[in-house]
Amino acid sequence: MASAVAQKSSGAPPRAPGKPRRRTGATPHRLPYLLIAPAGLLMLGFIAYPMLSVFYYSLQNYNATKPWRNGFAGLDNFTKIFTDDPLFWDSLVFSGKWVVTEVSLQLALGLGLALIVNQTFVGRAIARALVFSPWAVSGVLTTTIWLLLYNPSTGVGRYLADAGIGTYGSSVLSDTGTVFWAAVLAELWRGVPFFAILILADLQSIPGDLYEAASVDGANRFRQFVHITLPHLKDAIILSTLLRAVWEFNNVDLLLTLTEGGPAGVTTTLPLYVAVTGFEAHDFGYATALTTVAFVILLFCSILYLRLSKFGGDDK
Repeated sequence: MASAVAQKSSGAPPRAPGKPRRRTGATPHRLPYLLIAPAGLLMLGFIAYPMLSVFYYSLQNYNATKPWRNGFAGLDNFTKIFTDDPLFWDSLVFSGKWVVTEVSLQLALGLGLALIVNQTFVGRAIARALVFSPWAVSGVLTTTIWLLLYNPSTGVGRYLADAGIGTYGSSVLSDTGTVFWAAVLAELWRGVPFFAILILADLQSIPGDLYEAASVDGANRFRQFVHITLPHLKDAIILSTLLRAVWEFNNVDLLLTLTEGGPAGVTTTLPLYVAVTGFEAHDFGYATALTTVAFVILLFCSILYLRLSKFGGDDK
């Protein structure tokens, strides 16, 4: 009798006699976790398991061509990396040189292009399409384009030789003095649009009133750029440089198809050395140990960069 009076006073519909009361407390709180559980399990399977496998095989002797030597190696692979492998240090030094050069030039050129296409002029839509189009080209196709350009018989070198610059039959990809900058130029063509796209998107979010107020106060374009544009672009620049640095460090497709790490191994990055060790020498245990070292280096540098740059700080 008391429950019926309570239901009538609360406005709730009466419950049929004998019908079990439905639980309403636990299920709604657990429902979001149940919905994301399939995606979480897939991520665990496709990300966590391969990472753990890499750490496991880095402690093994696992060479497909020498199965009788396979087995637990402990830290022998890591000892060999740091004490008895000059190719590791050479590839690591070149990787640092490659990343710093590429990211610096891509940032400077991408910032310049973003500032240009952010202006209002006739044909701006076409200019933006031309600027952004190289980003849609794959690494292998980019290599094909630049291999044709660098071809000593039919490429740009032939026409430069006709003009008295250089010699016939010489290739910039076979000369240790020019191959680095030839590869840098090819990667610049593909990487600059990445910075231009991100920076242009952030440029369009800056209120125009700030520039108008600065002009009234007598600030020229350079001062507006330093005190208004750059502070607003700080987070976009930090994030884009970090992402691009990681991608350039892991760059394999362009260098593998353009130079194959040569000549004389002068364009071999650490990930390219890992690929050659694993897929050509079939020494998967040592290759996974190199991968583990590369992962730790990237993780440490990324955390240090974010700390030093104060990413996400409110200093606009």
